[in-house]
Amino acid sequence: EVQLVESGGGLVQAGGSLRLSCAASGYGFTFEDYSIGWFRQVPGKERERVSCISPYDNSKFYAESAKGRFTISSDNAKNTVYLQMDRLKPEDTAVYYCGAVMASFLSDIELWDYWGKGTQVTVSS
Repeated sequence: EVQLVESGGGLVQAGGSLRLSCAASGYGFTFEDYSIGWFRQVPGKERERVSCISPYDNSKFYAESAKGRFTISSDNAKNTVYLQMDRLKPEDTAVYYCGAVMASFLSDIELWDYWGKGTQVTVSS
């Protein structure tokens, strides 16, 4: 069982920045065996994939909406993945979730195995 805990959400004005953290843990858990992803969801819409990283080889994925503004990184010593979000827009407002899967960056969200409880990001105009 893998536990994921997100933090770092909050209220920010458009154009501002936030850094989200996802701390992973679990009995027998090996951080480098998993892909870690950031997803977001607004009420009434499906959860969407924002960015993913492989702590093993540092390969990364960014959704088009995140390219050029968001940066994903991992600190393998801390079993933590970060999402630096810059030049935030009101349309970035959502609950941001951290997910983990023992596979590559799966586009099918239903296949991701573990989820955190989410952290709210609100961007005011």
